[in-house]
Amino acid sequence: MPRGRPSCQPFRAEDEQALPNSRYILRAAAPDAIGILADVAGYIARAGLNVIESQDFGDSDTARFFIWVEFESPDGFDRATFEAGFNALAEKRSMTWSLRRKADRPRALIMVSKGDHCLNDLLYRHRRGQLGAEITAIVSNHEDGRWLAERHELPFHYVPVTRDTKLEAEDRLRQLIRETQSDFVVLARYMQVLSDGLCRELEGRCINIHHSFLPSFKGAKPYHQAHKRGVKLIGASAHYVTADLDEGPIIAQDVSPVDHRLTPQRMAEIGRDIEARVLSRAVTAHAEGRVFLNGIRTVVFE
Repeated sequence: MPRGRPSCQPFRAEDEQALPNSRYILRAAAPDAIGILADVAGYIARAGLNVIESQDFGDSDTARFFIWVEFESPDGFDRATFEAGFNALAEKRSMTWSLRRKADRPRALIMVSKGDHCLNDLLYRHRRGQLGAEITAIVSNHEDGRWLAERHELPFHYVPVTRDTKLEAEDRLRQLIRETQSDFVVLARYMQVLSDGLCRELEGRCINIHHSFLPSFKGAKPYHQAHKRGVKLIGASAHYVTADLDEGPIIAQDVSPVDHRLTPQRMAEIGRDIEARVLSRAVTAHAEGRVFLNGIRTVVFE
């Protein structure tokens, strides 16, 4: 770490307690049917577990039902017995499900190019213990973000990308994901298009941010194009990465009103602020297991 820079260990307020190991998050999705919520709620009640928060949604278009539950277990909770019993229920309902301790936060690998506004916001929330995920490392095709990684005492990996080395760079990324045991990847303004093969490998676990409230303004300088056309709203979307560029299932969105008084530079500043907060919302929602893939859409329990 450079001399003169203070340590940036994750922040904990004096009155903030570590997440108790007795808190669990249960996720489930199944074909929609009468009584499925009653079955899940009844099983949790019979196990003597205290529900802290519960959300559910039935989608009539896809005929799928989604459940997210946070519960607290008593002393002596037998997780193996709970899982065995719930698995029998899941088989009966053709349900996919998962259970994890809330304290076991997913591990995120962050990728960035030169623009560091999204990275900076993610690192701040991580340091404050508010991101919901543990950042394992920062990967970049430029050296610009190295100082931020060092400032936050995180590994930084410089992986340059050229037309001739693109596949080698992606193999290096795969290696870093394995070595860091990262559960998902965040493209925090990483300005390289991932190959179709890598997109398929990372399906449902790679999040990107895009100024997708400007769909008519693709390519370079979208905010300059928007200014020229006199738009009245600008915004951003965070979505899962797919082989269809910038068209993956949307996780979070936000907008801000603008008008004729704003310069393209000021629009870009506002846009960067929106991008940062939308990406952080998406990362936290994913890390907390609140996002369910539902065809080409998502169900997100806020």
